[in-house]
Amino acid sequence: MLVQIDKDEFTKEVNKKAWHQTNNITWTIILLFPLFSIPDFLYLKDFWIQIFIGRIIVVLLLYMLYNFLHSKNYNHRIMLHAAFLLLSATSALLCTMVSPSDLNIYFLLYSVVVLFFNMQVFWEPVNSIIQGLIALLLLAVFFNLFADYSIDIFINNGGQYFFIILAISCLIPNARHKVIMREVHSQIVIEKSNETLKAQNRDISEKNHIIDMQYERLRKLDEQKNSFINIAGHDLKNLVGSIIMSNNMLKDEEEHLTADQKEFVGYIGESAEKIQYMLSKLMDVREIESPEIQFNMEIFDINSEVLHVFRGLLETAHMKNITLVDNILKLPLNVKLDRVFAGQIFQNLLSNIIKFSQTNNSINVVTSLQRQRFVFEIIDGGIAIGQDELDMMFNKLKDLNDASGHVESRLGLGLSIAKLMTQEMGGELTYRSDEAGNYFRVEFNVIN
Repeated sequence: MLVQIDKDEFTKEVNKKAWHQTNNITWTIILLFPLFSIPDFLYLKDFWIQIFIGRIIVVLLLYMLYNFLHSKNYNHRIMLHAAFLLLSATSALLCTMVSPSDLNIYFLLYSVVVLFFNMQVFWEPVNSIIQGLIALLLLAVFFNLFADYSIDIFINNGGQYFFIILAISCLIPNARHKVIMREVHSQIVIEKSNETLKAQNRDISEKNHIIDMQYERLRKLDEQKNSFINIAGHDLKNLVGSIIMSNNMLKDEEEHLTADQKEFVGYIGESAEKIQYMLSKLMDVREIESPEIQFNMEIFDINSEVLHVFRGLLETAHMKNITLVDNILKLPLNVKLDRVFAGQIFQNLLSNIIKFSQTNNSINVVTSLQRQRFVFEIIDGGIAIGQDELDMMFNKLKDLNDASGHVESRLGLGLSIAKLMTQEMGGELTYRSDEAGNYFRVEFNVIN
């Protein structure tokens, strides 16, 4: 995750961290610096009270200066320089006022002050170097003003150790400054990353909420769909049962029927049985909800099934003054398919092409054996339906305008069903529509 850090934002956080460190240093000095009067009481008994008062004055000055600079949000370096300067001036003065035998104690105290300051301070190392030079300058000035012994005594009685500690402690702020700068950078990165993650989490939660709402909506629609199927299926079963019963009553009067009427009664019976079979499939909830349709596979002559469909639609084509040309292979070709659904595929394709074809047209229905595969073809040389239109009809519901210009009520669902059934039973359905007309082709494997 790439986090962009603004320069002003980084500077603001650095200043906040710097003032935090400055607070720690200032309040530590305010609380502990008066305790340094204990050595004064032990080694400077004659005027330790005056020194104690001086230390209290330094503490009060630091407190007032801190409140003023912090309230005005001045640069923290001003406060640090002022504190360091006051402590250095006090400590350097005392180092030149004590006797040589007590110099070690006060140089040690001065070293503690310098070491503590440089270990806690947050600023650029050049500031510590400047304060170190000021400390040496103050020692030199006060030595010349108040000391009554030689410089060798001054240095050999703790001065050399103070100089070493001062030099070493000036190196500490360099490493500390780099570490704190990295900490501030890491802190900003972490905070921004957390904010980004929180925003993403809120976005995911909102999307999950939308998904849950959509899922609940789909679940209710699915319940409504199943309820509709159950109601419609039972009602259709009753209607089909009535058709079958009425058709059986006609069969009982066969001796009074003509040959054509007997043929029509046979078509009605077969169609009713197919409808009843498909309704039983539809009403089987396990099959409706399963990812695969369960077929009743059987071996039969597919050419005879195509011929049966062809003859059943002759009257429909005749009503639109359309000629169906029979080029169905008269030799038996056995396939292993669901007979009802296979017949429904041919029925859907041929009835739809009749429906969308213009009047006074000729439609050629052809079956053949090609490379051990049964091939069913519908060739319509009339006005093209359109490839885009066919693509939409084979994949979803869509209204379609016929060649005469009025709107057909057919939505193309039969073509979508035909394509699905063909694929589910291992066949292949292709189609095209261009300047040559409309063409449909179905292929299934045959059994030797």
